[in-house]
Amino acid sequence: MSGVVTILVESDEGDLRLDRWFKQRFPALGHGRLERLLRTGQIRIDGRRAKSGTRLAPGQAVRVPPLDEPGTSPAKRGARPVSPVSESDIRLLREAVLHEDDWVIAMNKPPGLAVQGGSGQTRYLDAMLGAFGEGGDAPRLVHRLDKDTSGVLLLAKSAAAARALTASFKSRRAQKVYWALVTGTPAESRGMIDLALAKQPGPGGEKVGAAGEDEGGKPAQTLFQVVEKRRALTWLVLMPLTGRTHQLRAHCAAMGTPIAGDGKYGGRHAIPEGMTAELMLHAREIALPHPDDGTTLRVTAPLPPHMEAAWRRLGFDERKSERALTELLNFAEGRAHSPSGTKPKAKKADRRTGTKPARHRAQKSLAKRPKKSPGKPSGKPVGKPRQKPARKQTSKSIRGAKRRR
Repeated sequence: MSGVVTILVESDEGDLRLDRWFKQRFPALGHGRLERLLRTGQIRIDGRRAKSGTRLAPGQAVRVPPLDEPGTSPAKRGARPVSPVSESDIRLLREAVLHEDDWVIAMNKPPGLAVQGGSGQTRYLDAMLGAFGEGGDAPRLVHRLDKDTSGVLLLAKSAAAARALTASFKSRRAQKVYWALVTGTPAESRGMIDLALAKQPGPGGEKVGAAGEDEGGKPAQTLFQVVEKRRALTWLVLMPLTGRTHQLRAHCAAMGTPIAGDGKYGGRHAIPEGMTAELMLHAREIALPHPDDGTTLRVTAPLPPHMEAAWRRLGFDERKSERALTELLNFAEGRAHSPSGTKPKAKKADRRTGTKPARHRAQKSLAKRPKKSPGKPSGKPVGKPRQKPARKQTSKSIRGAKRRR
């Protein structure tokens, strides 16, 4: 783009961060250069300086300076040009769609396809979304999966849908279920891995590892449940409570049971004899409030070919995952560290999509911290209960009676 232009913020772009707005409008503009343009005042909103986190409002005028840098072609900068979207790519994406409505597209991302561009990436999903619509009609990414992880990936069809879906992920109302084949067997059949993670520099590319808070570690929690075991391999159902980079891979390796095919975190131990180095991790299901009316959107993705072949060879019964997931949800509800705000409203309907019928407990999600019931021991000495003022006690009993009706 050459020459200064002024672009008006559209109605569906209201409340969007300025850096996200530029990412959608000008995906080739790097974050570092965007920050330089903001610091020097070359980008302005309604004539005023702005920051990357500034929230936009419909009708505002964004001043966009020339974004072409003379003498800095991709070849000179050392960057690789993005591969053009081919007819086979378009067909691949269309065939991967599991669910589509006016707000959301849910697709079954194939393994080996990067979601966003990075070092050495010339073919990635973000650059291929034109297959679903050009310009402002193209869907937007709201979360991501690792390049070698397959499974359910959601795309928003508007800025309003993107904000609603992003809010669900941020508030942990999105319930994510993964299937993994790991080498070895965990010491417990179910539990929670609570291990803070931080990015670790090194020649092997992006990687994370255990780190304390003083080392930049961020909290990371994963629930796990053993489904079946065969030889030296175990099928796990995983539910991440946080969304750190490579969280499931790092957590499984920390248990001493790295995900099969994951040489980055498990080394040679992660690639048993007779198996390939293909990652055995699949985003099986996702459930969250639909951005339109809040009903539960639940999407299930079938296994990719390499994992389906492994399940068949090992004799795993996919039906057993339903019981395992129910047990894991019950375990999560009983934990004091269960995240709050993740239980869907009971009266809402459930939009069921995917390859398997919804569970009997389809509406069940991770619950808020359970309230103490009178029948459970509190751990305090048994004695005469503490008396509360009569007025407060009466008020509480009346409110409770109304709820029970």
